[in-house]
Amino acid sequence: MGKFGLVICKFGYNIDTIKKILVVRFSSLGDILLTTPVIGELRKKYPNAEINFVIKKQFSDVYLYNTNINKKFIFRKEIADSLNKELTAENYDLVIDLQNNWRSRSLTKGISKNITRFKKPTFKKLLLVWFKINLLKENKSIVKRYAEAAGITLEGKVLELFLPKDSKSRLDSNGNYIGLCPGAKHFTKRWPPEYFIELGNELTKLGYRIVLFGGTSEKDLCNDISGKIEGAVNLQGDDNLIQVAVDMQKCKLVVTNDSGLMHVASAVGAPVTAIFGSSVKEFGFAPYGVKNLILENNFLSCRPCSHIGRSNCPKKHFKCMKEVTPQGVLQSIQKFRQEL
Repeated sequence: MGKFGLVICKFGYNIDTIKKILVVRFSSLGDILLTTPVIGELRKKYPNAEINFVIKKQFSDVYLYNTNINKKFIFRKEIADSLNKELTAENYDLVIDLQNNWRSRSLTKGISKNITRFKKPTFKKLLLVWFKINLLKENKSIVKRYAEAAGITLEGKVLELFLPKDSKSRLDSNGNYIGLCPGAKHFTKRWPPEYFIELGNELTKLGYRIVLFGGTSEKDLCNDISGKIEGAVNLQGDDNLIQVAVDMQKCKLVVTNDSGLMHVASAVGAPVTAIFGSSVKEFGFAPYGVKNLILENNFLSCRPCSHIGRSNCPKKHFKCMKEVTPQGVLQSIQKFRQEL
């Protein structure tokens, strides 16, 4: 308590005076989903405040039904100047920049006296990538780093993806489904398609039914894999996040690369087995708030080779993925399922 009985937050202003909050995070899908526990805690801390969010249109469905947000502003670089003027007129008491790049700094310039920004561990990431000096051994989740930027403490929070009550899955309620998400933006984050096929067929023999998930860019990939797994259901679609989430809820387990869909599975509470190639969990993007198993090749001196992913393996061998074999993944999944 302050001297006059007012609650003072760590940034030096009176919590009781915070009436309007703006959170900025433009992209991408996984990063946006990782903001949801922070938004939930902000709503708890400031129950009467107006909380708004700046986001790119293609990721805005994350907050389509989220009642913790009052209003969304859609960011496009073409309208950045006019959006800055619009946001300035809103008179925000607090701005939380979870993007923290030159675009977000330009957008938020002058819109509030109180602006706090997400501190990216960029230098530590580069040390790990280029010199294999690991100063990220604490494995701090990006969610917790976001929370630090917002001046809040997370207690038992999970990712939150609000779904409409009348939503209907394309899968049966009594199906023994395991989801496969073979896509990822960068090549070095993708487990080989033939490995997904082999794993899918082995899981089918064990009585599971395989479901393929993917966005527009994974159409050919999912078609090829699903066509080579007996009885597989291909739910690759047109980037309908809400429908994908509703369907994922029916899965006993989701096997995925380090991708946005890994975080979608986490947000709906589906147990996750994630296969990490060029990336590592120390970067802070491991599945959050859900039972999970991360499989990776820890016997390579070249990992990680990038903090975001590459279009090809710089060593030409791609052992980070190729040496994580389907049989090894199958055995790990069976043990993991027994422990759930």
